[in-house]
Amino acid sequence: MIRLFGAILAVTAAMLGVFALSASPAMAAEGDPYRISGNVQLDGEPLEGVKLVIDGPGGEQEVETDANGQWKVSVPEKDDYTVTLDEDTLPEGIAVVDPESDTPNEKDVTVGAGGRVTVNFFIGEGERNVTSILDQFIQRFVQGINFGLMLALAAVGLSLVFGTTGISNFAHGEMVTFGAVAASFLVSAGSMALPLWIGLPLAVVVSAGLGLLLDVILWRPLRRKRVGVVQLMIVSIGLSLAMRYTFQFFIGGGTTQLPYATAPKMSFGPIQLSGIDIASIAISILVIVGFAIWLTRSRLGKATRAISDNPSLASASGIDVDHVVRVVWIIAGALAGLAGILYAYYRPGIKWDMGAQVLLLMFAAVTLGGLGTAYGALIGSLIVGVIVEVSGLWIPDDLKYAGALVILIVILLFRPQGILGRRERIG
Repeated sequence: MIRLFGAILAVTAAMLGVFALSASPAMAAEGDPYRISGNVQLDGEPLEGVKLVIDGPGGEQEVETDANGQWKVSVPEKDDYTVTLDEDTLPEGIAVVDPESDTPNEKDVTVGAGGRVTVNFFIGEGERNVTSILDQFIQRFVQGINFGLMLALAAVGLSLVFGTTGISNFAHGEMVTFGAVAASFLVSAGSMALPLWIGLPLAVVVSAGLGLLLDVILWRPLRRKRVGVVQLMIVSIGLSLAMRYTFQFFIGGGTTQLPYATAPKMSFGPIQLSGIDIASIAISILVIVGFAIWLTRSRLGKATRAISDNPSLASASGIDVDHVVRVVWIIAGALAGLAGILYAYYRPGIKWDMGAQVLLLMFAAVTLGGLGTAYGALIGSLIVGVIVEVSGLWIPDDLKYAGALVILIVILLFRPQGILGRRERIG
């Protein structure tokens, strides 16, 4: 079984690699048609040699101001870019000043119809905000717990489906995306504009309906035909691609926001959290605790655990396996939809491929915690979430997901069944 999941992870990595290659925009070049430029001055005097980093389609570019304090870069697409001024290259005692922003040296800009955009920073005397490494660690640790909890919501459903059906559902990431897209359709001003307290729970219900629909029209017929796990895995890959590009067809390639996605942060010592972050952590804990109680106390939950341990024995004991599996698909859909909504607030933003970005992390969490065990998925998700966020202190953000996978490989070398897995599942 570990070999099977090893193959799954390899296929996933290959898919994401191919996807990343196919989706990568062209690298920026000198002859690109569009332009981002600006001036860096202090009291009307140009500042030379100030370094700026422009990140967006075409890749990351670095530029320095000239003798006139001016800078410019060429970019390949009309899209969103982030311009960051390196305050370490400013003269001593000078900083970027913007009391309304927590990151005054960083600006998000959009190259619009004119093909050009100008970015200027407010430069003045002031103290630079320097955060100690310990405070940064605490902040990222809390962010990792938040990310790990929402990852657990999705990973628990993925683990339950695998435990009860043997399906390695590569379309689970798209079920996460579906929850966010459904929420956007229900609560955004340009569509149904329902109040959040109605629209967001309704999006979770719709996501549960998607899980039921997939089981009725796809997985149950395949289950009855006793299709092998490898064929089921291939079907899930095809379903994933079909759903992903369906999302792109309807919502486009850009990023949309849910209401209140940019809520202001509140300080709790070295920790900064928005009301959305606090609500996300509280909702995740409540749902996970409620799910654990259901799994251990209810008759249906016990039947689910029995099927996860031994489907044949559970069926021989009189458990209606088909009914339990259908309930599992409904729960998996609801949890994935809720995870998608919370992830849309965490990023923040909704994009057609957002689920695929965390699919490999979900598989890593499930494998790390123990295949087919819901509690293992929870523990694995928390570990992966914390590692992903904290590792950003020492490695570039683009590599932080790789750090989590390296830890996964190391742990599996010493405990191949995962943290809560059992040895009899191997082979």
